[in-house]
Amino acid sequence: MYSLRITEDVEVSEDVVQDSFVMIWNLLLEEKEIENLQAYLYQTVRNKSLTYLRNQNKYLDETYIPELVDEKDIDTSIRDAKIWKAIDSLPAKCREIFLLSKRDGLSNEEISEELGISVKTVKNQMTKAFSRLRESLDANNKPFFLPFL
Repeated sequence: MYSLRITEDVEVSEDVVQDSFVMIWNLLLEEKEIENLQAYLYQTVRNKSLTYLRNQNKYLDETYIPELVDEKDIDTSIRDAKIWKAIDSLPAKCREIFLLSKRDGLSNEEISEELGISVKTVKNQMTKAFSRLRESLDANNKPFFLPFL
């Protein structure tokens, strides 16, 4: 999620994260000591993401480049990843309806028309989605919200 915020490309961010893990794995195999592995990983992902953008000849000014990784960035990325993992675990039709509603901003009636199902079915699937997401994300009785949907 951190790389995705920088590159704005899912496939690129997945490659960046994979390359970062491989690089760190190789360092650990060489018995290099990394004091704070999590911070090092985030810094590596940041640097590789920015390198990708530079190689794509995209204009980068100081306002675009994210600040150094701090705990808030890490917490936000972890939270976002948990939310998307929970959404991905929804049954296919339920997930489709949920994303059409929350990500794409369609009304129940628009979803009903697009998928050729009743409005009642849309409402039932949304109720099911929220119930399952609440179960997945409410591990410590903390309320959850979907900040980017």
